[in-house]
Amino acid sequence: MARFKRLLRRALFLFAGLALLGFATLGILYWLISPRLPDVQELRNVELQVPLSIYSRDGRLISVIGETRRFPVDIEDVPERVKQTFIAIEDARFYEHPGVDWRGIARAVWLLATTDGRVPGGSTITQQVARQFFLSTEYSYTRKLTEIFLALKMERELSKDEILELYLNKSFFGNRAYGIAAAAEYYYGKPLDQLTLAEAATLASIPKFPSSGNPIINPERALVRRNYVLQRMREEGMITEAEEREAQAAPMNASPHEPKIEVEAPYVAEMVRAEMEQRFGAEATTSGLSVYTTLDGDDQMAAVRSLQAGLLEYDRRHGYRGPEARLDVPAGEPAAEMRKRLRPYPTLGGLQAALVTGTEGERATLLTAAGNELELDAESTRWTRKTPAQLFKRGDVVRLSLDTATGKLRLAQIPAAQAALVSLQPEDGAVRALVGGFSFGLNKFNRATQAQRLPGSSFKPFVYAASFERGFSPASIVLDAPVVFRDRAGNVWRPQNDAGNFAGPMRLREAMVQSRNLVSVRLLDAIGVDFASRYITQFGFSQESLPPNLSMALGTSSLTPLSIARGYTVIVNGGYLVEPWFIDRVVDRNGQVISQHVPARACRNCAGTEAQGARDAPTVVDGFDFGPSQASAEAAPTTPEAGADAAPPAADGQWTPAPRAIDERTAFLVHSMLRDVVRRGTGASAKVIGRDDLGGKTGSTNEYRDAWFSGFGGDLVTTVWVGKDDFSSLGRGEYGGKAALPIWIGYMGAALKDVPVVEPAVPSGVLTVWVDAGTGRLVPEASPGSVRDYVKREDYERMSTAGFDDEPVLSNEEAFDIF
Repeated sequence: MARFKRLLRRALFLFAGLALLGFATLGILYWLISPRLPDVQELRNVELQVPLSIYSRDGRLISVIGETRRFPVDIEDVPERVKQTFIAIEDARFYEHPGVDWRGIARAVWLLATTDGRVPGGSTITQQVARQFFLSTEYSYTRKLTEIFLALKMERELSKDEILELYLNKSFFGNRAYGIAAAAEYYYGKPLDQLTLAEAATLASIPKFPSSGNPIINPERALVRRNYVLQRMREEGMITEAEEREAQAAPMNASPHEPKIEVEAPYVAEMVRAEMEQRFGAEATTSGLSVYTTLDGDDQMAAVRSLQAGLLEYDRRHGYRGPEARLDVPAGEPAAEMRKRLRPYPTLGGLQAALVTGTEGERATLLTAAGNELELDAESTRWTRKTPAQLFKRGDVVRLSLDTATGKLRLAQIPAAQAALVSLQPEDGAVRALVGGFSFGLNKFNRATQAQRLPGSSFKPFVYAASFERGFSPASIVLDAPVVFRDRAGNVWRPQNDAGNFAGPMRLREAMVQSRNLVSVRLLDAIGVDFASRYITQFGFSQESLPPNLSMALGTSSLTPLSIARGYTVIVNGGYLVEPWFIDRVVDRNGQVISQHVPARACRNCAGTEAQGARDAPTVVDGFDFGPSQASAEAAPTTPEAGADAAPPAADGQWTPAPRAIDERTAFLVHSMLRDVVRRGTGASAKVIGRDDLGGKTGSTNEYRDAWFSGFGGDLVTTVWVGKDDFSSLGRGEYGGKAALPIWIGYMGAALKDVPVVEPAVPSGVLTVWVDAGTGRLVPEASPGSVRDYVKREDYERMSTAGFDDEPVLSNEEAFDIF
């Protein structure tokens, strides 16, 4: 007995000694390691990576950009049942231990001593948070000890709920989803408070094997893990057996749920991303910024639909080119295998790919990537003038579009042409809609802002504006007849009208309406290329972009659709140069506005920005409206300097006055001529919209390489371009009025619905006169063969020196000599 007591005493001493040694060792290790432990208080201010979100001006989602999906959530907003699923499977004693579960560590030590290889580490949620934020994933005793000490420190300085919140927001759930809120949104398309018990348990099972065990990649493995989570919840008394059985019986219904894009504007989203990275660096897509653009959601969607419809209609005019691909599909191949063959053919521009599986009679059967079996009849391919059976063979990959008028599918093909549309608010240059091509997925090149194309006749309004500063008016007579120009090298240039005919002497207003090339060339020759080039830069074009020769009259400058639209805003807003802008404000992750754009706006009534010319009350003499009279009216400068007007900022601080670019009277005269282009000229098709305030100009280039329509109406200026990226021809007859104008009509008809008609006031210094339709000379009001027109006061004074006899102001012969 005595011997037993001695042995017991020795064993106790040995155990105590070992315990003391162990505590001493731990103390020494803590003394060595603790100085290197990070400051856990940083976790209270940690900023998790959150993607960049982009919205329309009315708050509708355009895009989410970033490598990670994460939507941080406060612990108070996490349902209790969701928290229980994670605690049950990861750390059942989370609210009881001091950061380290000594039972778990003892179990790990025992397994380490009794088994070979790697064993579970018994990590608590606190330890996992320590590892996620501060430590590497290496497997070593040093890292494990550091993790333990750090967890103990975290528990002393942070609350349990703070630690759990960090864990739930930091954990990786596969498929680029970080955090429980992003996982719920991606796998189930639900907020946390709408998750079922089975769905919450499934999410809790993912962090252990996020890539190989998530319910999309491996639903079988995820099912086993989910049921184990439910079992642990029942064992911990969190749910009843009945709830466990009900949840385990629920099907695995997870599927990918990308953020719901409410406005299709990928080209603008890319513009925003580039701008944000330029402002904020690489962190722009990870710091949780929200960017609100100037886009109107409805206008943008109308622009996308109209552009795509216009290109599809163009493509139908030029015939079916055959299937997109021909695949060798053996008879009897399972549908699942055939669906895999369609993976390289994603939906583009709303055109869904389908695989032809067979034909019968006039019909064809097809299979989509989603597994839908379809049947096309002869009506769906009527535009090809052939039946599906005549067109298709088994294994053909074709495209289908939805006919919005009938609700039926019809054969389509990715258009051979491309297009761009940009719509601006003329008062401040805000981008209301922008589409850079048929499909961003097909080609990310933004033709609205990057494509340098020849504008053709859509450039003529700028040349006409320059001429109005050299004494010409809409009533001036210019000869439309053949002309030959020779340069010093002996090269000969013979410009031609599109129609190939000649109209002789004609008023400039009619030349604009009919888009007469030879009149534009003669007009530019009369005012001088150098003067015109300098003057036209006031519309926002660079001097380098304008050719230093007479071809400029025909639109041979290389310009983007956005720059053309900007130039037209000067005509519409009364002569002010505004800067296009597309980012309204930037908001940080806390909802604080960190950047607010203050646009420069056209301000006709601001001090120092009045229109040039006479200012007083109107006077009418002998049936002529002389406009406002002024005892000492001075002639307006011919080339007003941009920015010459100095007006104070608006009182509310939300905008500043834009610089004046051209005389308001000149802008009005060009504006009135462009309205006539729609009323009775090359843009007459636009009258279908049913508005009287529309105006614009068509444009085409040699060999039908480019088709344009730029115009205005209501509160919008919109430019549409159609062409091919390789600069090849669109095909004979594809003028601006045929290829581009229908897109413009489709968009403007939708965007201007319920928008009041805008009727510009005649500015001071512009007189309303009556002229002979053929000669352009002044005649008494409502004389036979006369038309009403507008001229500047000083032009009227020159025109009136001829009196009202039978002779025109300038004889045709004199006009020929001059021009």
